[in-house]
Amino acid sequence: MLDIQYIRDNPDLVAEKSSQKGYSVDIKQLLGFDEERKKLLQQVEDLRQKRNSLNTATKAQKPSDQQINEGRILRDKISDAEHQYAAIEIEFTALLKQVPNMPCDDVPVGSSEDDNVVAKEVGVKPDFSFTPKSHWDLAETRGLIDKERAAKVAGARFAYIKGDLVKLHFALINYALSVLTSESSLKEIADSAKLNVSTKPFTPVLPPLMIRTDIYDDMDRLEPREDRYKIEGEELWLQGSAEHVLGSMHADEILAESDFPIRYVGYASSFRKEAGTYGKDMEGIIRMHQFEKLEMESLAIKESSFDEHLFHIAIQEYLMQKLELPYQLIQKCTADIGKPNARGYDIDVWMPGQAKYRETHTADYMTDYQARRLKTRVRRENGDVELVHTADATALSQRPMIAILENFQTEAGKVIIPKVLVPFMGGQTEL
Repeated sequence: MLDIQYIRDNPDLVAEKSSQKGYSVDIKQLLGFDEERKKLLQQVEDLRQKRNSLNTATKAQKPSDQQINEGRILRDKISDAEHQYAAIEIEFTALLKQVPNMPCDDVPVGSSEDDNVVAKEVGVKPDFSFTPKSHWDLAETRGLIDKERAAKVAGARFAYIKGDLVKLHFALINYALSVLTSESSLKEIADSAKLNVSTKPFTPVLPPLMIRTDIYDDMDRLEPREDRYKIEGEELWLQGSAEHVLGSMHADEILAESDFPIRYVGYASSFRKEAGTYGKDMEGIIRMHQFEKLEMESLAIKESSFDEHLFHIAIQEYLMQKLELPYQLIQKCTADIGKPNARGYDIDVWMPGQAKYRETHTADYMTDYQARRLKTRVRRENGDVELVHTADATALSQRPMIAILENFQTEAGKVIIPKVLVPFMGGQTEL
């Protein structure tokens, strides 16, 4: 959630920035509820003080009939005011939850993903002497992807990944883990990006694949619910990405400043219904109900959180450059960064078999927006307790594997394995 004091101080700005992100929020009504709840809270506290004074006055002697009657009246007034406050608090909280995080000043204003900005283009697109095939043509003909049998077992938008493609997938994951858990590799990335950040390695995590409704809501990643899978009869959902269960790990905790930055890299099978996308990307494994993903999650103090976000992007670029995949770095506009995000970048990799760039990575910066509802805090060295800042980013998913198939294919239908992955493939150099 956004800080209510910030909204009180900047009502017009909050309304404007919310609109830029595509959210229509009645700030005037929200502040009206805020004023009413403050008045009711003060009323409750005043009545409680009167009751405490009455109790003190009658502690040493038997209360008179008048004092007993006064006590009953105060009790009823307190109960009535508390009920009024609880009702107003529900309305206030519901409206406050609708207010999105404020975009950073450098986020381009736009109404859709069409207004995203190409920050830079890196790498050289491969020049083939033949017409390159799509990843599904390459993989399905060789039995590396089987969607027909998966549909028989689980329905549409599922797939069996088989053979050398499984080895390639885990080679990618193990390569990324080798980088993210190496202080020397992280120092190389930080120095190259000219970032003054900690080189503390990421802690690998295999997280739960389910998340409680209240925690999902506190992360502000539950919506749109129609894109999520709920466990019938329980307040549990299949998580839609590993950061949903990584960023919420420290809910209701106060952490020591000396522990920061707290960095996790989590591997999970993730699930999305992909509601509203039927008929799109039906071939291949671009848009699936289940997908594998390695995700970075950082908790940082406020002074270093923005650089932590930049560090995530630098890591993503490093991995893609080492894989020799041509890509665009995309700065997302206000309408595309997402409700809890203050800033967001994507990496779109060139897919020659499709003759277009496709998104493979995203990097999100949330400031203290998620932590406010999660109540994840840090005790500073001076004793102050503050909200932490959060940032998450894709390390590697199945889509870079797809890009390797399309960018490193040969006319004979084989695929050359990027040099950096060969040691993780047991010396195998082609699929």
